[in-house]
Amino acid sequence: MDRTERLHIAMFPWLAYGHTMPFLQVSKFLAQKGHRISYISTPKNISRLPKLPPDLSSNLSFVEFSLPHVHGLPPGVESTSEVPIDKVPYLKRAYDKLRDPLTDFLKNSNVNWIIHDFAPYWLPGIAAPLGVNLVFFSIFNASTFAFFGPPSALLGDRRKRPEDFTVVPEWIDYPCNNIALKLHEMVNHQVTNSAWMTTCLISNGWDD
Repeated sequence: MDRTERLHIAMFPWLAYGHTMPFLQVSKFLAQKGHRISYISTPKNISRLPKLPPDLSSNLSFVEFSLPHVHGLPPGVESTSEVPIDKVPYLKRAYDKLRDPLTDFLKNSNVNWIIHDFAPYWLPGIAAPLGVNLVFFSIFNASTFAFFGPPSALLGDRRKRPEDFTVVPEWIDYPCNNIALKLHEMVNHQVTNSAWMTTCLISNGWDD
């Protein structure tokens, strides 16, 4: 790619402040490099972001998609901070319903790249036919991925009890004693995971 080429890059974060802010920081960095940035989220999430510096306003714009209503999600909710943890799967279902407006946007906006979060499993299926390149931006650091392990560990049954997650995993073979969860953290995670499994099997792509 020519270093002077100006790209149109779309940003599509998950509906949580801990995701929208890092995506905004990346957006600012890319806008400073002269690229055109379309930051896509819902109205309330965009309204919570800090104001843009005047020198970036010509390169960085916000694109608002109204969050569709789904049964089980309280009216007006648009982020994880607004619901208890067992309601987050319903927020994910609403997020998945942004697929259609996002598809229309990509079709009509000459986007070169879209930088996306972990949640839209369906995005490659709509971006690739349109010739839009994808980049996965993870807000989680390398130690987090190391702790969760390789696919064989994620799909297997090596760790069944909450206590199994309070020790350093067996595949980490270098000296380290702090890559582990506290017991109460893992118990909370199991509650969340149960909610996801019972309400979001289809939403998370199990129907593909």
